[in-house]
Amino acid sequence: MHQQKSAYVYGSITVLLWSTVASAFKLSLRYLSYLNLLLYASFTSLFIFFILLVLQNKLYVVKKLSSNKYSAILGFVNPFLYYLVLFKAYSILPAQEAQALNYTWPIMLTLLSIPLLQQRIRLRNIFGIFISFSGVLIISTRGDMTALKFANPYGAFLGLMSALIWAVYWILNLRDGRDAVVKMFFNFAFGIMYIFLFVILTHNIVIPTAKGLAGALYVGTFEMGITFFLWLKALELSETTAQMANLVYLTPFISLIIIHFAVGERILISTIVGLALIVAGIIYGGAGRNNGAM
Repeated sequence: MHQQKSAYVYGSITVLLWSTVASAFKLSLRYLSYLNLLLYASFTSLFIFFILLVLQNKLYVVKKLSSNKYSAILGFVNPFLYYLVLFKAYSILPAQEAQALNYTWPIMLTLLSIPLLQQRIRLRNIFGIFISFSGVLIISTRGDMTALKFANPYGAFLGLMSALIWAVYWILNLRDGRDAVVKMFFNFAFGIMYIFLFVILTHNIVIPTAKGLAGALYVGTFEMGITFFLWLKALELSETTAQMANLVYLTPFISLIIIHFAVGERILISTIVGLALIVAGIIYGGAGRNNGAM
């Protein structure tokens, strides 16, 4: 029982931190371009995972590069491609819309599991997908569903693409049996190489202001870094994955409250209704029920 209480403590801290990141993205993007935010936040995360390796006496694995080549693929998907698309979405959409659209990744996971994992889709899954994507439609049109006039089609596309990319990463990650901290360290090591080259070729590396640097450090620590470890700890201590997974459904709603007060966005009724439908569809259809991660 004590162990389960500890699991809830770790899980609750993680969910609260995750709930702040949409606001952190939006605030950081006021001081940094989305590419520079990606670069500095990823370096921060790599440092976090390096510290975790040291604390867990696993630093010896850094020498075993040959056994970690799979990270060349995983690192391209996440952090490079996933956060590239996600940060771009946040740069052009209100935070409330970007985070809600990104939250559709369990639905994308269900769809991708059919061809990639040879899983059969049930009628319940189909209804869940329909419910969730009706929520996406409400958010993307800001409630004007009859006219089907999308407020920001490109931003909505990027938000949904980020969810799709994360689902792809999750499936690829299933085939990776390495220690979790080890593979995240190498994923970010390879990912940073892709990010650095992309920024050099397409953009300029900018020395951040104090506020920009603070934002990148926060994002790198609490979105990409330490929360990953805290969530793994919660799963490790919990009696069942489902008990922790249920906490995750609180994240987008707590996030809306923080977005309102921290970013200053007026939360639209269409966002609340749409997000409720997305979550309802995920729960009803059982999408990502056993994933145990964001």
